[in-house]
Amino acid sequence: MAVNERAGKPALASMLVDVDRLIGAYYDVHPDPNVPAQAVAFGTSGHRGSSLNASFNEDHILATTAAICRYRKSRGIDGPLYLGKDSHALSGPATRTAVEVLVANGVSVLLDSADALTPTPAVSHAILVYNRGRSAGLADGIVVTPSHNPPEDGGFKYNPPNGGPADTDITGAIQADANDLLRSGLTGISRVPYAEAVGSVGRYDFTSTYVADLAHVVDMEAIRKSGLKLGVDPLGGASVGYWGAIRDRYGLDLTVTNEVVDPQFGFMTVDWDGRIRMDPSSPYAMARLVALKDRFDVAFACDTDADRHGIVAGAAGLMNPNHFLSAAIGYLYRNRDWRKDVAVGKTLVSTRMIDFVTAELPRRLLEVPVGFKWFVDGLVDGSLGFGGEESAGASFLRRDGSVWTTDKDGLIACLLAAEMTAVTGHNPAVAYDSLTGRFGTPAYERIDAPATRDQKAILSKLSPAQVTASSLAGEPVTAVLTRAPGNDAPIGGVKVTTEHGWFAARPSGTEDVYKVYAESFLGEDHLDRILAEAQQVVSDALRGGEPG
Repeated sequence: MAVNERAGKPALASMLVDVDRLIGAYYDVHPDPNVPAQAVAFGTSGHRGSSLNASFNEDHILATTAAICRYRKSRGIDGPLYLGKDSHALSGPATRTAVEVLVANGVSVLLDSADALTPTPAVSHAILVYNRGRSAGLADGIVVTPSHNPPEDGGFKYNPPNGGPADTDITGAIQADANDLLRSGLTGISRVPYAEAVGSVGRYDFTSTYVADLAHVVDMEAIRKSGLKLGVDPLGGASVGYWGAIRDRYGLDLTVTNEVVDPQFGFMTVDWDGRIRMDPSSPYAMARLVALKDRFDVAFACDTDADRHGIVAGAAGLMNPNHFLSAAIGYLYRNRDWRKDVAVGKTLVSTRMIDFVTAELPRRLLEVPVGFKWFVDGLVDGSLGFGGEESAGASFLRRDGSVWTTDKDGLIACLLAAEMTAVTGHNPAVAYDSLTGRFGTPAYERIDAPATRDQKAILSKLSPAQVTASSLAGEPVTAVLTRAPGNDAPIGGVKVTTEHGWFAARPSGTEDVYKVYAESFLGEDHLDRILAEAQQVVSDALRGGEPG
């Protein structure tokens, strides 16, 4: 992928979205649900798009919220609904629309008591705290966020009573119902004016409740006693009000390097492709914080809804997410009094280093398809201590082995980096270097390759028999997987492994490409061979799957 010449440099005025135009289009543009790109389409757990191209407009939110109300009623979910939002320009209007429909349908809505921004993990935490010990009257939640994606995007996520990302059976039902409502011209959707609706909603102090509970998941006292100099950049997102509260409650030497909240995100350095994107795992988006690395023992950032993390480990700079996950797992399972049968969770496109760390502990490895939803049940019942994704998303159990959140939590991942440094005397990058000394140094990359809609459909349903390659980059193929080893769930693509490397290919849900993830423990040249041959392997399989 070609890197834009402005990557890592401050955004230009010409790159900034016109917020008034964006919000105007939210109300004025009406999507055609018969056009796939304009229909409600849930990804991992929610719908995402832009009002400027008729993919995230008021009609979408009216229909989706009404569908959520109907889903709740069909499942007997009648407790409160925790509603949070991030700082994207479309999040405010979409929240207002959702409140109008939820209140009209008799849902007990809880908004932030200070009308503050609300991280995804704070919503998950609130749901789980409320539902603990209950078997009826259960709570659920909605987070209005497109995560780390560009300023012109909007997003709308549903979290059921388990607190995690909604599973495909839930999102599929909501998506289908919402599109039926769109096709009917929104007939039968109840709503009340916002000024009336907001007067009947309840209030919940997301910030204080979440922050007060942090000492039960991270050793905040160890961090305080260490005197570490910590830095954090909220990237203009929903965690901006949380870090000062964390600093003050726990007496940390923590500096918030940027407290600006700007729906244009004009303070950002642009990402690899020249677009503004609040991705804490991107060295281009994180250039400002990385430039301050010498001021802090550890620094970190969260994306816009705070479900992803980025760790700047002193002189080592920004850690690759796979590196931090590996080091974090090694630390947690040696420094928590969790049951010996508590497993380690990873998605199958995450680094094999996690496999080696897990075997050394020793613990059971749960390797699942892409999507944090696959970790939810294990986190709820305490059988899974940690769940992590290569895209810098993770959560883990409380110190007593009970559930904390069942959605990704960037704040506790950042604070864990500080705990690791405080307790061990060295930062997570040093811990990762120790792992490479024992297991080798992997090279890892993800690329996109073009694919038609028909080809993506074939790829998502491949069988191992359709992949005929017997070798990959000079090594015998040891396994061809189309189902995840940890739970036997379809991976929606294929993973091919050898002794020293692997690749996985899966179709994009939003673009005419498929994603190829690859890793080699034999160096960059071997990785390049894997990537090149992977595309040929997939092409051969796609040709074999096409009708004659």
